[in-house]
Amino acid sequence: MTWYQNMPAKRLIFVDDFEVWVIEKKHLKNVNIRVQPDGRVEVSVPYAYPDDLAADFVRQKRDWILKAQRRYEGSPMALAAAADTAQVREWRQVVEAFVPALVERWEPVLGVKAGPLAYRKMKSRWGSCQPSTGRICINVVLALYPPECLEYVVVHELAHLVAPGHGPEFQEVMDRALPDWRARRAKLRE
Repeated sequence: MTWYQNMPAKRLIFVDDFEVWVIEKKHLKNVNIRVQPDGRVEVSVPYAYPDDLAADFVRQKRDWILKAQRRYEGSPMALAAAADTAQVREWRQVVEAFVPALVERWEPVLGVKAGPLAYRKMKSRWGSCQPSTGRICINVVLALYPPECLEYVVVHELAHLVAPGHGPEFQEVMDRALPDWRARRAKLRE
């Protein structure tokens, strides 16, 4: 079996006034729907799931889809989805200019030492941390958000060097270091 045989099957269907990408995944048990920042509707379904049932699911979620599409209109995530290489490069320069100072400021507060810093445009994460190496990667799209959001993500990733998961220990570290972290995180979800 080659690597591409494990790739999910993807096909376009039309449901009323929606273009919907149906993505078949072998090990999926439930039907999931998401709206991408560019307004595209995707439905993940188990293998061999009938298109008419996927269409019914989309119809049931019509109001939710429209609300999600409206929320994305003009949002930083919609801008990021449509960005060209030059824009991404600009955002990277902005983020690269601020992150090292933030890391330097927060390392002693958290009692940690970060490893290498990396920057890239990510679709579904604001940052990532590899506790074993201390490597931290920051999403350059954060340049489109208020500065306190970038600081939150840096502190969040550094906190993973203390508590790798997102459980109670992690939340305690965040509460001590950055008491308003939940409000900052909420701004990234608007």
